[in-house]
Amino acid sequence: MKSVCVYCGSSAGAKPLYAQAARAFGRALVQADLALIYGGGKVGLMGVIADTVMAEGGRAIGVIPELLVDKEVGHNGLTELHVVPDMHHRKKMMADLSDGFVAMPGGAGTLEEFFEVFTWAQLGYHQKPVALLNIDGFYDPLITLLRHTVDEGFMRQTYFDIVQIDAEPGALIGKLQRYQPPGSDKWAVKRDAV
Repeated sequence: MKSVCVYCGSSAGAKPLYAQAARAFGRALVQADLALIYGGGKVGLMGVIADTVMAEGGRAIGVIPELLVDKEVGHNGLTELHVVPDMHHRKKMMADLSDGFVAMPGGAGTLEEFFEVFTWAQLGYHQKPVALLNIDGFYDPLITLLRHTVDEGFMRQTYFDIVQIDAEPGALIGKLQRYQPPGSDKWAVKRDAV
């Protein structure tokens, strides 16, 4: 593992502990010699984690669509900043550059990006770990919903287990590094179902 894609808010959130956790996760990435791949912004938690990685001597690689560069939210102090035509190109490049994915607290965009790479893992488009940095229980309601989808028969436990969860940055990185993807095929037909 050489790089981790981090999805997080373009806002700092309602509690100072979110920014504190972003700084802690940025430091943990550098200590583990992992490059940060992220959305290329200089605002909110995105800016906090990128600034921390750069200040600690790490590598921060941003991927941002032209529209957001035009709105002047792009971060110019990164190791690399890739400007792409749109969100589809952004997400593909971020996924291609990354060896794992972590969602920190964020809004609809963060959730959408998390669910996309989670779905890709279930379908076998990649074998990379997908994780939630569950700061102060932020993702507890989502974790409950995911468990509910398993209980209701809409997702196998095997696929719920793809999601690595921890509140502590170093521990979560350890889980990413030890991750073993599930061996089953989502579309495999069970013999007893025939």
